[in-house]
Amino acid sequence: MLNIDLHCHSSVSDGVLSPTEVVARAAANGVHVLALTDHDDVAGLAEARIAADAAGVMLIPGVEISVSWGGQTVHIVGLRIDPLHPELAAGLHSIRLGRMERARRMAADLARHGIDGAYEGADSYAANKQMVGRTHFARWLVAQGHAPDMRTTFKRFLTPGHPGYVDHEWTSLENAVNWIRASGGMAVIAHPGRYPFKAHQLVVLLNDFRALGGEGIEVITGSHHPSEYGKFADLARAFSLKASRGADFHAPGEGVDIGCLPALPHYCQPVWQNWSELEQHPSFSTA
Repeated sequence: MLNIDLHCHSSVSDGVLSPTEVVARAAANGVHVLALTDHDDVAGLAEARIAADAAGVMLIPGVEISVSWGGQTVHIVGLRIDPLHPELAAGLHSIRLGRMERARRMAADLARHGIDGAYEGADSYAANKQMVGRTHFARWLVAQGHAPDMRTTFKRFLTPGHPGYVDHEWTSLENAVNWIRASGGMAVIAHPGRYPFKAHQLVVLLNDFRALGGEGIEVITGSHHPSEYGKFADLARAFSLKASRGADFHAPGEGVDIGCLPALPHYCQPVWQNWSELEQHPSFSTA
C-alpha cells in the first residue's frame, strides 16, 4: 500500500525546511506520494518537483488557502492544481497582500501588551517575506522566552482574546473552491477538528462546501486526536466527501512527522481514488 501524505509545509510559507528538504524528509520516512500545500503560495512547487523526481517520490501539486467562514478562519487544501493557472495565481496574490498587512497589525497589538520588536522578530523566521504569519510570530515568542513551546504560545498569544490576535478577513469559501476547481484541482477541507464550530455549524459548512463543488475532507491529520478519526470518517461518508490523509507537517519536533500517520478507515473513499498517475505505481491500492 502506498504511503500518501497530502498536507505539508515548506519555508515558502510557515515551515522551516526548504521544499527540497521537505521532499528528502518525506522520502526518508517512506512516503511514496506527497503533496506540498504551502499557505496561499505555490512558489515552492517547482523546486519540490525536481527534488521529488530525483528521490523517486510522486509529487502532487497543492496549496492551502485561507478562508473566512462563519466568523472563523477555515483552510481549504487544493490538490492536483495547476500552479500557473491565472485565476488561482491572482487569488493567492491578493491573499498574500492581506497577510502582510495582518502581520503589521499583530505586531502592533503585541507592542500594546509590552512585547516590542515582534514584526522584525517574526520576519527573521520567514524565508518568504510575503508570508509572515502566526507560526513565525510563535517561534519568535518561544525564542524570546515568552512561552516554553509552540503549543503554549498559541494558548497565551495569537488566538482570540489573547495578545497578538487581530481579526482579519480572508477570501471567501466560494472563491477558494472556485480557484481550485478552475485550475483543475480538487478542494479538500483541512483539519476540520481544529475549528471551534458547534455540530450544527459544521454541518452547514460541509453542506456549503459540497454545494460549491468541494470534494474532500481531511480525516487522518496531525491536527486530529486519534479519537476523532472515526467522527470525521463518518462525516465524510455522510456528506459524500472523499477522505484525505496528511500530517500537516511544519518542522521537525513540531507535531506529527511526514508520512507517520495511520491509514484511512477502510470504509472511507480516498481522495486519491481513480487518480490515474497513482494507478501506475507498483504499490498502488485503494484500501
